[in-house]
Amino acid sequence: MKIAFLGGGNFGGNLAELLVTAGHDVVVGLRNPARARPGARYRVVSLEEAAAHGDVVVIAVLYQACAEVLPSLAHQLAGKVVVDATNALKDDWSPLPLGADGSAAEAIGHLLPGARLVKCFNTVFADIMTPDRIDRGGHAVTAFIAGNDVQANTTVAGIAESAGFAPVVTGPLNYARYLEAMAHLNIQIAVGRGGGTNAGFVYHRALA
Repeated sequence: MKIAFLGGGNFGGNLAELLVTAGHDVVVGLRNPARARPGARYRVVSLEEAAAHGDVVVIAVLYQACAEVLPSLAHQLAGKVVVDATNALKDDWSPLPLGADGSAAEAIGHLLPGARLVKCFNTVFADIMTPDRIDRGGHAVTAFIAGNDVQANTTVAGIAESAGFAPVVTGPLNYARYLEAMAHLNIQIAVGRGGGTNAGFVYHRALA
């Protein structure tokens, strides 16, 4: 599958490498393609080229940059599956308030009204997006998913599984506020309490 990333920091770069290993056709779009990571196995292009390339496009820029980056790409992303992996954070990693009923995903939905938006990967630290760390003692890290488009959710679940995650579709896009709260908790344990980022959520569901 053709998968594109908007942004190629540690998160975008590490997830892109997992998806290359899984056999996907991956490109990473950067505002300055000259700043590509050394040794990357994916192709680095402009943000515009990435938006045009991907059948599925992953938003991997900071949430604060979305209002600047996304509107000019909205026409290219219309009709495509777009994965929002962002969390609204202040510079000190504390939550950026979006109101009791708000979420980064729903705000991005207003910027990309024609996209088939799915929330996923925001609860996963970049540091564990490697083949050896995504397995937590025999259990794959969970990739929680929220979206209004059932087919798009299924597509993203398949991508997540191919990368080594255990996907769980939680519900519609407004459930993204719960996933973002989980991410804030994860960050506070890792950063605020010094637990470190070699940690991930594993949702273990016993089968009847």
